[in-house]
Amino acid sequence: MEGMKRLLAFVFLPVLLLADGASGLSWKTPAAWKALPERPMRAATYSVPGTPEAGECAVFYFGPGQGGGVEANITRWEGQFPTKSGATKRTAGTVAGHKITYLDLSGTYAWSPSPMSPDKVMKPDYRMLGAIVEAPQGSVFFKFTGPAKVVAAQEAAFKAMIQGITK
Repeated sequence: MEGMKRLLAFVFLPVLLLADGASGLSWKTPAAWKALPERPMRAATYSVPGTPEAGECAVFYFGPGQGGGVEANITRWEGQFPTKSGATKRTAGTVAGHKITYLDLSGTYAWSPSPMSPDKVMKPDYRMLGAIVEAPQGSVFFKFTGPAKVVAAQEAAFKAMIQGITK
């Protein structure tokens, strides 16, 4: 039992201690966004203000060589939109000297109450902005989802946060 506790602490402690940074990267959270309590597998989670409901920006970091590659994550994220409004928009670039892939997709989002839950709530007119930063200590995955109007209103703040990433 003690060994299991140590293993869990080793796996989750690095993620839980990184509020506004992961994988050797740091970012500045937009002022209007509210940090939410710690959650497993997340470096950070933010509530993004808006109406009719708030959006969410989740930041995932799993460690070196973990979390799957860029294509696998994009495919999984696209699968969370069973009905899309147009094609996924993808762009590539660099931030803080690291390769980054952006994506933008919209449609009906299959929201899940927990990571591995088979239960899904269909949320029409949703949008996702994603950014995958390929850092040497492991990729960092930024996933901003919410009602399309909320995401559009906060898109500049999301992009500024990503472009402001530092080592």
